[in-house]
Amino acid sequence: MTASDAPRIDLPALETARLRLRGFRTDDARDVFEYSSDPEVTRFVFWSPHATVQESSDFVNRHVQLAGNGELSSWAVEHKADDKLIGTCGFTWWRPEHGKAELAYALSRTYWNQGLVTEAAAACIAYGFDALKLNRIEARCMPENIASERVMQKCGMRYEGTMRQTMMVKGRYVDLKLYAILCGEWKGRDDGN
Repeated sequence: MTASDAPRIDLPALETARLRLRGFRTDDARDVFEYSSDPEVTRFVFWSPHATVQESSDFVNRHVQLAGNGELSSWAVEHKADDKLIGTCGFTWWRPEHGKAELAYALSRTYWNQGLVTEAAAACIAYGFDALKLNRIEARCMPENIASERVMQKCGMRYEGTMRQTMMVKGRYVDLKLYAILCGEWKGRDDGN
């Protein structure tokens, strides 16, 4: 199945207690630049800090175009209390024929350590299993990225192993820890609801 064979997706806005996950808008570039230019935010991700607002604008426009074409795109994560775009969360790839996708996220450092990424990731996972009818959702992180690993664990994902020197990131081969959750595990979890 090629990307052109994939079903059309019209990503809905998702609401959590503190967040609104919505499609990107062309006027989001400044907010995206605010977090994506921070070397601490990009320390453990696969992309380098944005050097200019234009880079962030290109990122935003790419997601606007993907959404407009009915292709898979990440959500802009907006903090409801201040209506500010503070990050991104969503599926970086999707294989409908195999019922699986990969989850990724990034968040402004100002909003770290508040459980917000876990909240956004859980909303994306629920959407993936309920609306996209996925069977498996994966996420990866560098071994040093303890915070991201904790998000995966809090979302019920299980550690499946470390892929050694599996990707070239910022000029060096890096190991990546692989976590995943299956639909049956998600549906059967005891999360207090």
